[in-house]
Amino acid sequence: MAALRIVPFSYIARNLWVRRVTTLLTAGGMGLVVYVFATVLMMSEGIRATLVATGQPDNVMVLRKGAGAEINSGITRDQAGVIESLPQIAMDGNGNRLVSTEPVVLNTLPKRANGKPSNVTVRGTSAIGMALRPQVQLFAGRMFRPGTSEIITGKAVARGFAGAGLGETMRFAGRDWLVVGVFDAGRSGFDSEVWGDSEQMMQAFRRRAYSSVVFKLTDPAAFDQVRQSLDEDPRLTLEAKREAIFYAEQSEALATFIRLLGLALSIIFSIGAVVGAMITMFAAVASRIGEIGTLRALGFRRTAVLSAFLSESLLLSLVGGIMGLAAAALMQTVNISTVNFQTFSELAFQFTLTPRIAAQSIGFALAMGLVGGFVPAWRAARMKIIDCLRQA
Repeated sequence: MAALRIVPFSYIARNLWVRRVTTLLTAGGMGLVVYVFATVLMMSEGIRATLVATGQPDNVMVLRKGAGAEINSGITRDQAGVIESLPQIAMDGNGNRLVSTEPVVLNTLPKRANGKPSNVTVRGTSAIGMALRPQVQLFAGRMFRPGTSEIITGKAVARGFAGAGLGETMRFAGRDWLVVGVFDAGRSGFDSEVWGDSEQMMQAFRRRAYSSVVFKLTDPAAFDQVRQSLDEDPRLTLEAKREAIFYAEQSEALATFIRLLGLALSIIFSIGAVVGAMITMFAAVASRIGEIGTLRALGFRRTAVLSAFLSESLLLSLVGGIMGLAAAALMQTVNISTVNFQTFSELAFQFTLTPRIAAQSIGFALAMGLVGGFVPAWRAARMKIIDCLRQA
């Protein structure tokens, strides 16, 4: 008898199958909570991944000191000239320095679906600016011609805003702008931008200063030297950041807000799921008092009964977790947009499921099962053999 210590797994699984309707309903409730939990994490990860993918590790972005975003920054032409003379800037095959001076403004444009206005980032750049972002590729039309009122739009803008499609005309800054190309930025933040000639954007928006200067380093390890040069130059009040780090910082506020709000909702919803699991397990204990007595009479100890009912609750929660995670995985096919807290412009992104999020979601489901099943399992383990057999 002493060898009978563990209740067979087949017995645990069979009990869930016998009560399959109740099992499905309880697992479904847990699955809904896991679905909310997973989609919130996927949304936060999608925003972070979108903005991190926007920056290149060997690019440097220079802004005014204290500017949290490009729209708040200002760099004069003289300051831009000093930056362009840095010896650490790389060159292309034609001997052109890979540096781009860019004005960035917010512009309100009507949505294609309902005509409601929303902010869109408009960037003045050049062919060199596009070369600095290898993830940006034209897939329809052509590049805008310098010195003209031609623009190219990211695929999210072309899809979501009126007049932003290939061959259409957008009106802003007192001009009509012809869309001559649509680009795919590889699911980065540039998909939500409109690009045009830098000098034309300066004139149209009556800007006297650039928003940022972006350049490519000859050697990524030279960044500290560049930053020191800019900090020590008395003519400049500018700050240099690696482009990848700059865009990663842009994602923090929004991603953190969504994650905290979603986790708070998930915890509130999980209370109901835990109560549901607890009721289910209490009902299982009440209907199997005779079985509990028989197990104890056969030599199974209290710990074996406790682990059996607790394992049943955990298996129930695992089923719910898998259901919720499978439903959340389907969200990866959905395109969504929101307002970036840093720039107040619309940002398109996709839900992103990672192995870490999958593990956290299953862990959250198991935690609900553990909390909901412990008290009923403890009650089952504390029952006396004689009382169980008497009620059988």
